[in-house]
Amino acid sequence: MAKKKKKRQDVRTRDWRDKHEFAFTHDRVRHRRAVANVSDAAPQAPLPTAFEPNAVVIAHAKKWAFVQHDGTERLCKIDERLVEQDTTLLAPGDRVLVESDGEDWFVRGVAPRRTRLCRPAPGYSRVREQVFAANVDILIVVASVAQPPFRPGLVDRYLIAAQVCGVEPLLCVNKMDLVGTAPLLPEIDAYQNLGVRVFPTSCVTGQGIEDLRDALRGKTAVLSGHSGVGKSSLLNVMDPNLRLLTDEVSATTGRGKHRTTAARLFELAGDIRIIDTPGIRALGLWRVSPAEVSYYFPELAEASSGCHFRNCTHTHEPDCAVRDAVAQDRIPKIRYDSYLRIRASLECEKARDHE
Repeated sequence: MAKKKKKRQDVRTRDWRDKHEFAFTHDRVRHRRAVANVSDAAPQAPLPTAFEPNAVVIAHAKKWAFVQHDGTERLCKIDERLVEQDTTLLAPGDRVLVESDGEDWFVRGVAPRRTRLCRPAPGYSRVREQVFAANVDILIVVASVAQPPFRPGLVDRYLIAAQVCGVEPLLCVNKMDLVGTAPLLPEIDAYQNLGVRVFPTSCVTGQGIEDLRDALRGKTAVLSGHSGVGKSSLLNVMDPNLRLLTDEVSATTGRGKHRTTAARLFELAGDIRIIDTPGIRALGLWRVSPAEVSYYFPELAEASSGCHFRNCTHTHEPDCAVRDAVAQDRIPKIRYDSYLRIRASLECEKARDHE
């Protein structure tokens, strides 16, 4: 005998004139809950437009931010009404307004940035400008004298980024214990001749640590550089209580291994604030065109006044005073080669953007 088919209940209400509140839902209980939630929710006050910041961002994720507020680290939700535009909404060092709502704390305002360090955002990002440190005074470009070897290309990119963003650059040449009493590399002399302050350091012997600490007192700085150059080790030496994870350089590739995975602000004794950043292998330059690169190489900019062509690119033109200066060792060849690489990479990026 065939089993009698159970009659399906009429879920959707047909009489929408008399029972319109149920007419367009299959789940009446969920609908009643939603109506109750909407009716019980108090209207939100608009976000403040003029405010005095009361906290500083230590680190952040998509919807959350760790902030320093009243001497305490707080985990705050980022108010959903704060929307990213063309640039990153929050970065370590940002001055923000936080307010409590019951047991929860919210970031309700972000003050204008005095300075920022940034790079072009990846293609998949919703923003164009990726800010990785805000309101900093000093950019510490950390490089190692060996293991991994000194690479001037990234140093030069950071020097350009510092000039674009109005931040003073320092060059910290770490791992000096690996070369003993040998003099600094000739490449490093080129930066000293440009007026960049250079600090040879060693986390093993303590060389140069106090000099670096003195240069950072009362400042907010950001540590940047390749993986494996000793950024986290420097912080551990300056404040042993931090106990940040470190790792050895890969014996296979000769490159550092990523230990720092996100930028974070640390407060050290002596009124020193340092933002530690993950190691990178390349730094994109924000709003720097190929034609502008030479302006950020002071020695090239000075020599270019003698070029025959006013728009000389210093790559192939005849009567180029810059190339003559390189041939006569008045401009270090390592700096000129770095200029050529950076200019070529920006030209490639520009060509891709116009495809």
